Amino acid sequence: MLEPQSTFLFALLILIFAGLIWWLVIARRIAFRIVAACLAFVVATQFGILLVNRYFSYYQTWGSAIADLSNSSPNSGPRVSVGSLLVGDHTPVFDANTVYLKLALQQGYTLHLDLSGKLSHITRSVYIYLPPQYFEPQYKNYKFPVIELIHGQPGEPQDWINVVGVQVTLDNLVNSGRAKPAVLVMPDANGGNTISLQCLNQVGGPQDLTYLAQDVPTAISRLLRVQPPGVGWGVAGYSEGGFCAANMALRYRYRYGAAASLSGYFAPYKNKLANPAREVSPFGNNKQLQAENTPIDEVRKLAPGARLPAFWLGAGKSDNLDVANAEYFWQELQLHQANVPLILTPGSGHTMATWHAEVPPMLVWMTNTLVGAIGQQSNSRKAVLAGHTRRKASRKKLASAGLTNNVHRKPAQ
Repeated sequence: MLEPQSTFLFALLILIFAGLIWWLVIARRIAFRIVAACLAFVVATQFGILLVNRYFSYYQTWGSAIADLSNSSPNSGPRVSVGSLLVGDHTPVFDANTVYLKLALQQGYTLHLDLSGKLSHITRSVYIYLPPQYFEPQYKNYKFPVIELIHGQPGEPQDWINVVGVQVTLDNLVNSGRAKPAVLVMPDANGGNTISLQCLNQVGGPQDLTYLAQDVPTAISRLLRVQPPGVGWGVAGYSEGGFCAANMALRYRYRYGAAASLSGYFAPYKNKLANPAREVSPFGNNKQLQAENTPIDEVRKLAPGARLPAFWLGAGKSDNLDVANAEYFWQELQLHQANVPLILTPGSGHTMATWHAEVPPMLVWMTNTLVGAIGQQSNSRKAVLAGHTRRKASRKKLASAGLTNNVHRKPAQ
């Protein structure tokens, strides 16, 4: 009733503010007037903060706001260092047996680590959510599909947990039978809340694209019981993260099986940097690099029949630019891929409210798409192995009948 976006809470604050102003007017003592004025200022400030929160739909509950401000997350595991994971064949530090199993079976487990990239030489924070099924005996030998989730800007990876609530959403969808269990990987995409690098390899700077699309999937597939990079990996993002997801999937088409862009754009902007605040080109004015990292151009250049990750697109119907971007990219994709989902959320714009509404259908689509692709790949491998087995048996049968190597050659002259 009194949650951050409650109408009743807003009405209560207005009444309190009005009461304090009335007290300020009628109070005779100067001390009481000062107290009333100070309290009224505090209430007005709180009202303004909550109004901004409601407009952008950041926090739905006080618990999510406290968790974000305290930098904590439900059932969050210890911060572990895996800086040497990519240097050689080291034993992974994560041991599922050390997890409080009873709680993990109820609500999953969140692992928080610093991950160093062998290729990019970047070390950043990564949150990993292991669903309850990861700890169930029947999944002991199962390699889970993975969804890499890219946050927006300004933003942090834990926004997916504390603000979007992606863990609870996935668990509810799996329990209802609509989605399949998957591991969620939430890396720091920019290296700072006020930095916008668009998940790109910067000329003369951080190699973010290499870190996110190569280092992170390779490290996670070694650390956990998950699918290797390929058809069993998906990538999704909102706002700037939507651009990242599209670009990552297209630049590394054989490392991702699916991609989802929520209110994303499909041509890069200039990067926004802090200290001092300025905008710079991530490509050093290299037009070829810019073209290679422009998803709309990448799709146009695809040859007929080229392999393309499955795409899902979403946007808030009230934001004309987001809708135009999504529809334009969707039209280009349709030339190479049939039945690309395009979800336009009514009554919402470029806000958390849109992404809250679009995350559930995106997870349903992506988890089922990844599991289906894994199954098709497995069946194809079985068919190939079966063909090899049949040919080997046939050769063996012919050999036993003395019919192999019985080739007539022309006598040497």
